[in-house]
Amino acid sequence: MNIKIIVAAHKKYPISAESIYLPVQVGAFQRESIGYQRDDEGENISHKNPNYCELTGLYWAWKNLPSDYLGLVHYRRYFGGSQKGKGMEKVLSDQEAAEILNTTDCILPKKQRYLIETIYSHYDHTHYAQDIQKTRKIIAEYYPEYLNAFDRHMEKRSSHMFNMFIMRRDLADQYCKFLFGILGKLESELDMEAYDPFQARVLGRIGEILLDVWIDTNQINYKEMPMIYLEKINWRKKIIAFLQAKFFHKKYKGSF
Repeated sequence: MNIKIIVAAHKKYPISAESIYLPVQVGAFQRESIGYQRDDEGENISHKNPNYCELTGLYWAWKNLPSDYLGLVHYRRYFGGSQKGKGMEKVLSDQEAAEILNTTDCILPKKQRYLIETIYSHYDHTHYAQDIQKTRKIIAEYYPEYLNAFDRHMEKRSSHMFNMFIMRRDLADQYCKFLFGILGKLESELDMEAYDPFQARVLGRIGEILLDVWIDTNQINYKEMPMIYLEKINWRKKIIAFLQAKFFHKKYKGSF
């Protein structure tokens, strides 16, 4: 079983030693090498990284990386395994990933739960609702079989986020065709010059939303695993920003 999970990174960072992980330098276009696989080799969209974020790495893997299973994680975010330990010791291992994928088609992170927000209202409060509205219009016109799932998802209060997954390769190929088909059309609809650098990451964020839409419509079997974050989270700052966005419509200005 050839499992390849790309680890999207824009800088040098400790990477799991498990053989299934391949660090990929995302946004490598016109940048010096950091010693990882670059996402500007072969067929690629590396130059679009400011808008697509880690998805430029996924696009590279889709087009250039042979495997039986394909996945995406981040240099600070991995799937957690069942073993005890801290930090990198908890990262999903080669053996456990193979065992899980023998019984299911896909591994996803446990859902993010917003409680007092729907997926749509949270995006509207923290980013720009037009991104969602234009995405819906594209789906209605070009991918109508996904529209009901999209509308349902917008009303939910939880979602599989971070563009993280590990998937059987034929399914990953189908998902990437769907994902990049929609994002390519959305890209042509948006004026990126009107966004600041943080909000310009719009296509990566819409990608997060589209994963569950595709999973639900195609009734993909999956197993949830915990997401582990390798750095300290400033929960006070994050909660304050969440509440300010909810009640005072103050858009996010950066990551936490």
